[in-house]
Amino acid sequence: MAETETPDSFAALERREWAKSDVAQSYARVFAKAADMVVPAMVSAVGARPGSKALDLCCGQGNVTAALCKAGAQVIGLDFSPAMLEMARVEVPEAKFVEGDAMSLSFEDETFDVVTIGFGMPHVPDPPRVLAEARRVLRTGGKLAFSVWCGPEVDTALGYVFGAIGQHGSPDIALPPGPGANDYADPEIAFPVLEKAGFRDFQQVIVASKWHVTDPGAPYDYFLEGTARGGALLRPQPATHAAAIRAAVVDKVLEKHGSGPKWEVPIPAAMTVATAD
Repeated sequence: MAETETPDSFAALERREWAKSDVAQSYARVFAKAADMVVPAMVSAVGARPGSKALDLCCGQGNVTAALCKAGAQVIGLDFSPAMLEMARVEVPEAKFVEGDAMSLSFEDETFDVVTIGFGMPHVPDPPRVLAEARRVLRTGGKLAFSVWCGPEVDTALGYVFGAIGQHGSPDIALPPGPGANDYADPEIAFPVLEKAGFRDFQQVIVASKWHVTDPGAPYDYFLEGTARGGALLRPQPATHAAAIRAAVVDKVLEKHGSGPKWEVPIPAAMTVATAD
């Protein structure tokens, strides 16, 4: 990331948390079961096919990369997390992976037919720069697709967890200033930025992604163990606060989705697609 990274900056937090192998592995193992549900829509939306040159930004463990490769594209995956890239290289050996900064790409102009960003937008300090860089490396007429978790204005596990943090979390624990986690799920934010970056034909669809769980507290555990923002708020909580937060999540799952013993917990995603003008 290109911003000045003081130890307490948003960029430093993201880089620090995603460098942790246990966080990256937990995300890939359980949290990403919902993210995986968005992948087919993304790959279909960008029209990946044999011969396409694709760049998967913020590729993480490589779930979108793998699907692009399966569609026949020649794929480069880029991420700032060595822990994520280590998993991606094992899972998708047919792709090329590079460690890099999505806000400052090393690729030449108009190199790719496709750019995808699977849930990476909230993890960069300057999302408009990412979209400008995506446009620069896309050929005219090329396709961009990115996904962002919907915010708490809809029924979502994200709202359950962050609502519980707001109610029961220690007031001494806070995130550094940074972009909103769900900003780019809002077309009123995303579309003007896309237009300024040089895109057209914006479309957004909601994908009803979800988790299938046997523990109503699982959403708390997933955010605790496998995310940067959520984990940075949850991991330092004193024991009494942590217990209250988890109990509130359990109560919300039971209230919204019944007494179990199995639950489908929604964590819907907004997928936005645009064409390079």
